[in-house]
Amino acid sequence: MSLTTTTHLNFRGDARPALEFYQSVFGGHLAAVTHKDAGSVTEESEAEQISWGQVQADNGFHVMAYDVPASIAHDPGKNAFFVSVRGETVEEVAGYWEKLTAGATVVVPLGPAGWAPVYGMLQDRFGVVWVLDVVSEYNG
Repeated sequence: MSLTTTTHLNFRGDARPALEFYQSVFGGHLAAVTHKDAGSVTEESEAEQISWGQVQADNGFHVMAYDVPASIAHDPGKNAFFVSVRGETVEEVAGYWEKLTAGATVVVPLGPAGWAPVYGMLQDRFGVVWVLDVVSEYNG
């Protein structure tokens, strides 16, 4: 069984330049999926912004990023990041999900997603936003 946690930073239109900067600092591979790629465009002007992106390097550096759509409140002091937990199986992730939901507010119920066998988002009782999913390959 394997579990990882990765910092998931939220931006308002700056995710791509931030990821490019982090890649220039730490090296590694940059991957990015736009809102258009993900089929999640709510505002046409945001179609090319990042729905999911990451920089992952052989040296262990790993950060993920997202451009919060204008239709969703974003205050860097309130939701500047998510804690992303990626497991290898639905059962593994569901077990962590069940424990984290104690006193939490579910933002996106745990279930299948277009990019993963299972995905969910919640804000725990301490105000920390967690995203949980099962690792899957991106073939875009």
